Amino acid sequence: MRYLITGGAGFIGSNAAARCAREGHEVLVLDNLSRFGSDVNAAWLSADHGVVVDRTNLCDASAVRGAVRDFAPDAVIHCAGQVAVTTSILDPRRDFEENALGTFNVLEALRIEAPGAILVHASTNKVYGGMEDERIELRDGRWAYASLPHGCSEERNLDFHSPYGCSKGAADQYVRDYARIYGLRTVVLRQSCIYGYRQFGIEDQGWVAWFTIQSVRDAPVTIFGDGRQVRDVLFIDDLLDAYFAAVARIAAVRGRVYNIGGGPASIISIRELVDKIETLNGRRLDVTHADWRPGDQRVFIADIRKAGRELEWRPRVSIDEGLRRLHMWIQENRELFRN
Repeated sequence: MRYLITGGAGFIGSNAAARCAREGHEVLVLDNLSRFGSDVNAAWLSADHGVVVDRTNLCDASAVRGAVRDFAPDAVIHCAGQVAVTTSILDPRRDFEENALGTFNVLEALRIEAPGAILVHASTNKVYGGMEDERIELRDGRWAYASLPHGCSEERNLDFHSPYGCSKGAADQYVRDYARIYGLRTVVLRQSCIYGYRQFGIEDQGWVAWFTIQSVRDAPVTIFGDGRQVRDVLFIDDLLDAYFAAVARIAAVRGRVYNIGGGPASIISIRELVDKIETLNGRRLDVTHADWRPGDQRVFIADIRKAGRELEWRPRVSIDEGLRRLHMWIQENRELFRN
């Protein structure tokens, strides 16, 4: 197949592009290379996998349309966009343009130039907002839902919170509606906390990788809030399995939305993450504490049962194994993180 991967030099996109190339597919990456580490990932894709990386800004509608027309993809994995709540608050215009407008331009390019192509859209659990109406409680030293044993399902009302939530939420609904109105073969995956190889995490986004990177560098980290906040985490290999399950089943799942995360079986608090990283690294982390940040949730856990039923997908990599793989990759590539 011919795969077009937007944001293909980012963390998720570069892993998707490499897997496609290894499996013998033709791959074109579109990426503006603005994010830290994207140039490193682009060079790796080109040198090790023969992937073509086209430096394209998705806000340029004509450039996106031209790339789709010339490449004629069978499938698009849409990972491009601004990724941090904090950045969206500081620069909401950039956030809107990269997430909402960029996605719109991809959809329009497909509608006009490649209406038969499959589109897998990387959405986010942030479309559900803060979920302030759900009661939470401290349980076993971490925050937990009081009455959602399976986590937040796709039936939950959307509640876009923060500019990032609004831009990603708008993109999420555009992708869904282009399947209804124009018949495009789209599927939306609302992702929880993804971590793994080639993730250049920063303090504002990619917290599992960020804490691991800092531990290897013997550098300090800051815990915002009480450290008992919980997320369901998912290793990159499991996420890619979900992407390709959606592509393989597109006739049945076109126009649908799925939560993709670790689910209740793969949850971890920040305090627990610190403990595991300290064990892996063999020394204590230099930890300081600060107040909660805007938009921080005490708990989010995705209900992934729908994806299990309809995509025949489930996470396979345990938290301990995923952290071991990530830690090993960072150790082996520590020269990338010197600065």
